[in-house]
Amino acid sequence: MSAFVDRVTVHVKGGDGGNGASSIRREKYKPLAGPDGGDGGDGGSVILEANPNATSLLDFRFLPHRSADSGTMGLGGDKDGSKGSDLTLPVPVGTVIFTAIGREGESKRPGERLADLSHPGDRFVVAQGGAGGLGNRSLANKTRRAPGFALLGEPGEERDIMLELKSIADVALVGFPSAGKSSLIAAMSSAKPKIADYPFTTLVPNLGVVQAGDYRFTMADVPGLIPGASQGKGLGLEFLRHIERTEVVAHVIDCGTLEADRDPINDYEAIEQELSLYGQQLELPLGAIPIAERPRVIVLNKADLPEAKELAEFVKPEFEKMGHKVFIISTASHEGLKELSYYLADLVTRLRAQIAAKLAEEEGERVVIRPLEARPRRRDDFAGAFKVERQQNKLGDYWFLVTGTKPERWVRQTNFDNDEAVGYLADRLAKIGVEDALRKAGAHAGDEVRIGTGRDQVDFDWDPTIAAGAEMLDGAPMTGRGKDLRLEEVETRAHRRTNTERRAQYRQMMDAKQAVREAMAAERKAGHWADPTIDDDPEDTQGLIGKALHPGQDQ
Repeated sequence: MSAFVDRVTVHVKGGDGGNGASSIRREKYKPLAGPDGGDGGDGGSVILEANPNATSLLDFRFLPHRSADSGTMGLGGDKDGSKGSDLTLPVPVGTVIFTAIGREGESKRPGERLADLSHPGDRFVVAQGGAGGLGNRSLANKTRRAPGFALLGEPGEERDIMLELKSIADVALVGFPSAGKSSLIAAMSSAKPKIADYPFTTLVPNLGVVQAGDYRFTMADVPGLIPGASQGKGLGLEFLRHIERTEVVAHVIDCGTLEADRDPINDYEAIEQELSLYGQQLELPLGAIPIAERPRVIVLNKADLPEAKELAEFVKPEFEKMGHKVFIISTASHEGLKELSYYLADLVTRLRAQIAAKLAEEEGERVVIRPLEARPRRRDDFAGAFKVERQQNKLGDYWFLVTGTKPERWVRQTNFDNDEAVGYLADRLAKIGVEDALRKAGAHAGDEVRIGTGRDQVDFDWDPTIAAGAEMLDGAPMTGRGKDLRLEEVETRAHRRTNTERRAQYRQMMDAKQAVREAMAAERKAGHWADPTIDDDPEDTQGLIGKALHPGQDQ
């Protein structure tokens, strides 16, 4: 297998956030000292970083699944969970990151471009770690003094991405197979590419560093360019991407070919046609020169052969009429290589300055959007944070789908085995207006409502009449969610009443007793109550035995 890999699909996953803890602190003389459940730790993220020491994506071919560490759960005693470590993966400079699209089990293809790591040190987070869940200590407030639940940690982001390497080189060598591109790199640099006398010897791009006096530049060849390469013929389509970031295009033309239908002019025009077709499909990085506008250098190779040198001398004026600089060289005898290297070094130096100036100009024209100053959030700020839509299948079954960052995140954080946690979720959804939106969308009690998408989706029958936090269990009303009557009693005993409060409470109590006496007396007088101290039937004429002994005395 070749050690050069320039396109690979990777499955990345951020670490999961740790769950929050639900705990009550207990101390001597303080059996209920308040909630002390710690927060869960955040999950680590998967980060790609452009590293000059990385030259290939081969490591991802053998290990295509990468995941960061998860955060640990919180504990009692105000102990927060630890954060998961980030996973930083080095990639070659010039790596472009795409979303990978395609069905499971089939080969993926690049989708949306996420990032372009074109400079050393560029970083991009490809899979964000999940946030840790809050413990009941963080959920406590003035009205919810003793939460009996905690939030779950969010799962880390998980997706498939495609990495595509586009070589960073100054000069791109293009030409037909066996034109001598690999031999030219081997003769001008320390690179050792495979060289043989048959077509398509070079199966991967080769890079070489050329030193010309005080100047240094890099050269890369694009293997296998033939007519139709831009449409996928031959190997050209696989490696044309390596020409996107070069400043100079050097045509290496074989003047010693024995094929009857080829000549230097036709070879040049055929390659230019493929570059033109490919250049129309490109989205060039900021500051890059379009392929059609890049300077061309014509390199007529194999001048060590008499027939080839004669042909090169014959076609040289034709290329010069096109405005190109022409060099007649021989990679075997090194003829003309010194002049070629110094010319390319000077040309690359001038183009680097031109690109830097253009890049600075385009950066200055960018519109910088700065965030507004922080301001308190109002209820209106939640508008548009979610969307409610009615969906229906072919059988006529319908449901209401709720999507949005906040509702879907809250669903993932909820422990549905805890009734109090479910009620807390209902309160949060009602606060941002989900129930109102469902009513406007036409939802009625008992309709199916789905929140979220995918494996985290939650289905339930909507019942807007249930008051969150005051559910009835076995006919017994619960206290408000997050309230503990024992804590309320402790706080009541700790409060010392004033004399004014004592007198007011005493008057209220006596007034209430008198009102009850008057109501009972009125009911007794009306015959609704019987006073056990008064015998209204001394002869027992109304009892069962009296009625049997004194028939006919019924009244």
